[in-house]
Amino acid sequence: MIKKFSFLIGILMFGLHYGQSAKKEQLQKQNAELKKQIAQINTDLAKTRNESKLSVAYLENVNKKLILREKVYNNTQKEKRFIEDEIYLRQLEINRQNRELKILRENYAKVLVNAYKNKGVQNKVTFILSAKNLGEAIRRVQYLKQYSDYQDKKAAEITTAAAKIKQSIAQKQNSVKEKANLLANQQKDLTTINAERSQKEQLVAEFKKNESKLTSELRQKQSQSKALEGQIRSIIAEEIRIAKAEEEARKKAEAEKIRLAKIAAEREKARIEAENKARAEALEKERRAAEAEARKASELAARRAEEERKRNEDAARSEATARDEARKVAAKKASDEAAAKAKEASDKLIAARAAEAALAKKKEDDKKAAETKAMTNYGVTTVAGSNFADNRGRLGYPADKIGQITHRFGRHPHPIFKNIEEENNGIKISVPSGTRAKSVFPGTVSSVLANSDGTKTVILKHGNYFTIYSNLGSVGVSKGQQVSAGTPVGVIGQDFDGTYTLDFQVWNGSTPVDPLGWVSY
Repeated sequence: MIKKFSFLIGILMFGLHYGQSAKKEQLQKQNAELKKQIAQINTDLAKTRNESKLSVAYLENVNKKLILREKVYNNTQKEKRFIEDEIYLRQLEINRQNRELKILRENYAKVLVNAYKNKGVQNKVTFILSAKNLGEAIRRVQYLKQYSDYQDKKAAEITTAAAKIKQSIAQKQNSVKEKANLLANQQKDLTTINAERSQKEQLVAEFKKNESKLTSELRQKQSQSKALEGQIRSIIAEEIRIAKAEEEARKKAEAEKIRLAKIAAEREKARIEAENKARAEALEKERRAAEAEARKASELAARRAEEERKRNEDAARSEATARDEARKVAAKKASDEAAAKAKEASDKLIAARAAEAALAKKKEDDKKAAETKAMTNYGVTTVAGSNFADNRGRLGYPADKIGQITHRFGRHPHPIFKNIEEENNGIKISVPSGTRAKSVFPGTVSSVLANSDGTKTVILKHGNYFTIYSNLGSVGVSKGQQVSAGTPVGVIGQDFDGTYTLDFQVWNGSTPVDPLGWVSY
């Protein structure tokens, strides 16, 4: 009963230990990934340290790093609890193994006491020789061997149990050591978190200290953005007007081409119709003659077959004579000839009908070819639309280096100055110095604008869609230029807060849409 209970306890502890070990490993993997992200943020912060710390991007990176640090700390707390559970489970296991070892030692002691009391067993030779006969002596030898094996087995069980206890103690000590290391790292994490929290508070304080200056610059930037939006809307409206006028003119010219092409096609069709009329009448005459011939041949074959049947019946009723036999042969020959003629006439009819069908198909094919040729001669074409919309979610990234999105599409409160609302027609991406903006899709440069703050804006046309790249320090394309996906359009410049920021927009006609639904990362 005790063994069964100990076995069940052991299974339970193994299951708990295995489950917690898996969770602990998962936490360790999560922490490793979080620390990798923290290292990347530190790298990004180091790159922008010499630019301006009073920027939303810089503060967001500090805040994001603090959040990641706290996640690491929380995961470490969970991991510590798992280790403490491990230590507790190890101790339970040691206690259970000690109880089992105690029972094993007590049982082994009883075996040794019994062996000591039984002097005959100790004196093995006397015990064997005192047997009444050879068979009993052999059985005593076997008994002594089994008894000796039993003693060895019990001794081995004690040794194994002691080794397991030693192993469990070592595992517990490792867990205790792991906990101590974890606590030391946790203390370091706490120190770092406090330092980074202080850094964030200092940054926020700096923002508040410079609030008047920064809000003034921000409002000025918003005013410039509004003026730029007006220019963009005017340019896009003009592009749409021109495109609409061109499309109407194209449709009008196309309609005239189609009208003339149809007239030419109808003339050609009439010629083809007339040319094929005589041939069709001749084929119809041949078909009718073949039908009449096939009908006559079929009727003749039927009569000959009936005559042959009657001749055979008459010959069967009367005694066969040479004359009757000759009549039978003649009737059979006439019937076969009639059947052959009927088949020949049927084949001619099938051929005549096939020739008529082939002529009809050729006539229709010639008419279609004439219509296509006329459309081509008059320059009638099908205009393929832009497939920009078909690539939604798969457009290229608008910069040659991945950056951080600091402002999203739509209306949002400012992340620092809550009394200011921002309305963005696109997204703003904070990037390292020297990063170039690049076309996300093939298109044409619609306009290159010089802004009042010294930056430039490039507008690319992609059929009915437009992409806009603002806050460029310099531009590498010109109006009317054809660009492919990935073509650099300019170098991203500094924003008013010192960061290098690309203002990227996507417009569907005269309506701005969220770029995050279009580009891929």
